[in-house]
Amino acid sequence: MFEWLSELAREKLYLSTGIHISENKELIIDNCRRIEEYDQVYMRIVAGGLTVDIRGNDLRAYDFSTGGLVIRGCIEQISLTERRNRREAEEKNEDKRQREETL
Repeated sequence: MFEWLSELAREKLYLSTGIHISENKELIIDNCRRIEEYDQVYMRIVAGGLTVDIRGNDLRAYDFSTGGLVIRGCIEQISLTERRNRREAEEKNEDKRQREETL
């Protein structure tokens, strides 16, 4: 209902997610909230309303304390997923599982 207000507040307060890519060697993500998974070949990051999945080789994270995140290494694939849609999918799967349990 108030999604437009939330979006306006993010825009005015510079809370939107920005992603900057330098070749396949460096990725800068603004307004990074947390790192969910991290190893040398895969990272999952929550930034604003997005979940960012990064695949590559020798991935390393730098400067997390600045509110952004710098990732260096050989980046092969970047995938963006809206977190809102992810939550809806998880809720649908839970509802389906509960219905199957009652049968």
